[in-house]
Amino acid sequence: MPSSITESWVRIEQWLACHAPGTFAGLEPPAELSAIAEAERVIGLPFPESLGESLLRHNGTGYHGVLPPYWELLSAQDIAARWVMKMEISHGGDAEPDDPAAEHGPWWHRLWIPFATNGCGDDLVIDQRQHQRRGRVGNADHETGCFFSSRPPWTSLPALMEATATVLETGKPLDTYFPVTDEEGDLDWASTED
Repeated sequence: MPSSITESWVRIEQWLACHAPGTFAGLEPPAELSAIAEAERVIGLPFPESLGESLLRHNGTGYHGVLPPYWELLSAQDIAARWVMKMEISHGGDAEPDDPAAEHGPWWHRLWIPFATNGCGDDLVIDQRQHQRRGRVGNADHETGCFFSSRPPWTSLPALMEATATVLETGKPLDTYFPVTDEEGDLDWASTED
């Protein structure tokens, strides 16, 4: 069972404070409960407990890609804004594949909660559809639709946060990516395939 979101955040913060102080300084303060409640009202879904716990620690990471290889965590307000935008583009986002637990999903679904972006139109989402893999993390690509990996780091937000903390602490790659820091003290990610 993965560590709690707070335990993973503590590990991530400790590593950033030591090795990437620029990124550490850029972490947003905790979200207000009212901001989380408003985002939930806008999308019409309660946030998973793990997402709420993360937002109460940091209401996003600004423009810092804390999750490998380049994912910036969204604030509660940005989660709602991204969800609304994707719903407008997809005209309701209800396209269902034959198997909602399959690895490939539609372009967008109204029961996905975006929580991270790469700044290029792609989002990480938490799948809230009712099936045996509910809570898994998917990569909603703006061109090809959503892909869900069955590998452990992608089974849930707590698993992804714990894997990120471990990658930072050990330097061992996650999906070929490992942490590096630049001259300004910001976290970046390099690939073993480069």
